[in-house]
Amino acid sequence: MDLKTYLAEHFPNLTLEPPLFYNWYAAIRFELGNPLMFGTNTEHYMEQVYQRSIELFKALHDQEDEVLLITQAYFADKAKHKVKKLNLYRKYIKKKGPIRALSLEIFPGLDCEPDDILDPRNNMYRYWTKCRVEDLKYNQLIKAICNHDVGIKPKIYHRVYFINISKKTIFHIYDDRGCDVISAAREELMDVYIEYNDWILDHDRERINNVFIR
Repeated sequence: MDLKTYLAEHFPNLTLEPPLFYNWYAAIRFELGNPLMFGTNTEHYMEQVYQRSIELFKALHDQEDEVLLITQAYFADKAKHKVKKLNLYRKYIKKKGPIRALSLEIFPGLDCEPDDILDPRNNMYRYWTKCRVEDLKYNQLIKAICNHDVGIKPKIYHRVYFINISKKTIFHIYDDRGCDVISAAREELMDVYIEYNDWILDHDRERINNVFIR
């Protein structure tokens, strides 16, 4: 399964960059952590973040579903010859096959202006591989993603996307505050829209309702 071909077929013209919610029609933005709780009880705040993110992931992914696990990373502080495979694939995938099949694409200077001199330190490295949900240690992986900005280890600094090949959805936790879910067809998200409606970020609720209420 070629990532570029899959995206072109099912998510044409989508740039796999945040914010996914604002870049696609059939999309939901969920609130993971209550911001009022963060400053008063960080432990309870993160418990809610973990619980919501894992529950949403499980609602969108069956164990036998095929997924593309994608990581987009920047290594501005490392020389090119020191950029290696990311540890998260060894830590969070149970089988060796998907790790051996890991693909890498390098995108030069994505954040540069057209007339800028390209600097390798601005390269974006996109790693991806295909596996089944049951092959992922997704509980641990999701917690590490959520830990990015809150000073808790283990944590993952890079952007991680889960593309569900079987259901044609993309799941992205942008930080501990929330996550974006998009789908090639709105019908695939209708169940989570109904079941987890209370978790929808109120700021974007009107936009989301316009898509899913007809």
